[in-house]
Amino acid sequence: MKPLAIVTGVGPGTGSSLVRKLAAEGYRVAMIARDADRLAGLAQEIEDAVAVPTDVSDASAFVAVLEDLVARFGAPKVVVHNAVGGAFGTFLDVEPAVLEQNFQTNVMALFHMARTLTPKMIEAGGGSLIVTGNTSALRGRANFAGFAPTKAAQRILAEAIAREVGPKGVHVAYLVIDAVIDVPWTRERFKDAPDDFFIAPDDIAAEVFHLTSQPKSAWTFLSEVRPYRETW
Repeated sequence: MKPLAIVTGVGPGTGSSLVRKLAAEGYRVAMIARDADRLAGLAQEIEDAVAVPTDVSDASAFVAVLEDLVARFGAPKVVVHNAVGGAFGTFLDVEPAVLEQNFQTNVMALFHMARTLTPKMIEAGGGSLIVTGNTSALRGRANFAGFAPTKAAQRILAEAIAREVGPKGVHVAYLVIDAVIDVPWTRERFKDAPDDFFIAPDDIAAEVFHLTSQPKSAWTFLSEVRPYRETW
């Protein structure tokens, strides 16, 4: 039986690239996202991709799905939390309920995922839990009040989990993506930007896979990727 990988936030960019990369590397990939039609299309396209339409912010439904996947396919070897909730505006403009919803997606979903899966991964001999983040995890900026606090909390939660389960064989890493991801809506927004302004979803997926395959003597926790021309 192929090892199981679980990916949340399977959208048209990074999520889909993650699924393709992991499937190409020999994994059965459980795809979790809200868009059932997109997942069904990917399941038709990619052998051993399993569509699991779920809202990760619905804790009870999310945990039930994770437990079902383990019952069907065994403990995952790779888990990637790529689902993201964001809102932009000043702290006076963003409604408190929106920030709370983003916290559920970005932080609490990771919390439930780790609680549900890492004990089983430890029992099975280890694995990797990778979280995709961005520069909002490292700093707060104007108009990011509905987003940055949740990504910063997500990074700190991932670090706390890493320190607990790392010595038990589960590699937890946080990947900061300091870039505009190359998807149709960002191309439309940045119409005049050259190709090398964007980061390619396939290249993000390759870095995630690299993190999952690092030797135990040289595990990374915090990793950053950006286009070579990015000012930072």
